Amino acid sequence: MAGIVVIGAGMGAMATAVRLAVAGHRVTVYERAATYGGSVGRFERDGFVFDTGPGLLRLPAVYRDLFVKTGKESLGQSVRLDQVEPASRHLFADGTDVRLPNTSRAGVITALDTALGAGAGERWAAFLGRARDAWDQSRRPLLEEPLWPDWQVLGRDPYPAPRQRRLLRGARQAATLAEIGAWELADPRLAALLDGYALAYGLDPRRAPAGAAVLPYLEQTFGSWYVRGGMRELARAVYERCLARRVEFRFGAEVVRIVEKDGTAAGVELADGTVAPADRVVAGVAPGRLVARALDRDGDVRPRGTDRSGSGAGQVPGRFTVLLSLRGARDPDAAHRTVVHSPDGAAEAADVFAGRTAALPTVTVTRPDDPATRPDEGHEAVTLTATVAAHTPLDWSDPALRERYADVLAERAGAVLPGLAQRLIRREVRTPADTEAQTGAAGGSVPPPALAGGSGGFLYPANSTRLNGLYRAGGWAHPGGGLAHAGMSGALVAGLIVEGAEFRGSR
Repeated sequence: MAGIVVIGAGMGAMATAVRLAVAGHRVTVYERAATYGGSVGRFERDGFVFDTGPGLLRLPAVYRDLFVKTGKESLGQSVRLDQVEPASRHLFADGTDVRLPNTSRAGVITALDTALGAGAGERWAAFLGRARDAWDQSRRPLLEEPLWPDWQVLGRDPYPAPRQRRLLRGARQAATLAEIGAWELADPRLAALLDGYALAYGLDPRRAPAGAAVLPYLEQTFGSWYVRGGMRELARAVYERCLARRVEFRFGAEVVRIVEKDGTAAGVELADGTVAPADRVVAGVAPGRLVARALDRDGDVRPRGTDRSGSGAGQVPGRFTVLLSLRGARDPDAAHRTVVHSPDGAAEAADVFAGRTAALPTVTVTRPDDPATRPDEGHEAVTLTATVAAHTPLDWSDPALRERYADVLAERAGAVLPGLAQRLIRREVRTPADTEAQTGAAGGSVPPPALAGGSGGFLYPANSTRLNGLYRAGGWAHPGGGLAHAGMSGALVAGLIVEGAEFRGSR
């Protein structure tokens, strides 16, 4: 039995901690904040309850597996998961309005043909078929196994883009998500639909490899799920499972240094000078600033955190969120999630990834049909979200900028929320500056999932490091950001510690 220290209480860190505890190790988690969950936060006021992080869960099998492997009580017994229907509503600049059903390929085809014209649904379905091929090829090495030493093979794009012949010009094949939209989908609204998936994950569709096609495939194949009471309930359930397996938590305990002894991670030093010894250390945060040596060998995937997604600003984007407390009952016909697409997605991406505010951002409007989020049936809690440049170079702590951009999102959401000004009781604004303060992520960046393709530029560092006994978990390590991917990182790190370097993932 080893004594293991875990730095941070985010979802990936807790998923690692509870698996290690079940394997018989003594696990202590040190978290700089006052609570658990990392970016999976909650804001409550006057009976209104809002998620301040992810609003939906994809690939719930990751957390079902976590609960199966760590106790008798299943995920379904710990939280209530609702499959949202429709999966999403989309409003395009030309006024087109389409609702896409959850996990129904035939229903999606019909909805797109009805709203966009005959043939639109079949083109989207053909694209998803190719995305399925990319998923089948990349799923295991990208998500379910520790990063291969020969990770360069994941630099090859798994998406089988059709070769398109052109009169008097050379044939072409899509290499980016934006090119798939322009060349294969052949409808600006379908292209905007596809680009919206990338942007929602903090990826630039102009630079994201074609392999990013797996993102819409995953959502439309495995569904979108809402945790009753808000996504914070999922974090609570994982935290309570940790406690049940005797994981110890120390909140308000900031780790400032990873202690080394004879070339091995031997514990952590806290901000108050206390040293906590350990046989192994798991960093649920990017650990580079906590050590005095390089953690990666020549030829390894370089540590990420800057210049992913082709950001000229050198930072991964963050999220701008407006929390609206509204009088008046929720429209019973309202979709849980509505995406109001920008009229110029290319201009929006150019602004976001150059460190500017987009004049007409894509805005996601979330309206959960959940009594736990509102004081009574005569009120509604609504969340507006947009992907924005990180806190550096923009100064999201500037009150004038915060309020001005909140007005922009509210105006864009007017198509979904008519009479918003008259219904508004209060609004709260959350920016990348708040994310940075809450999670410690530089610039308030939110890591996207790892992707195959792009010559390996969309991968993350391996879970093991050059420093013996130090491991990485969470969104800034393989296999990247998002609730499901963070949970996967926990399984990989636990496997590497319990079974050793020969661990190759569960089968």
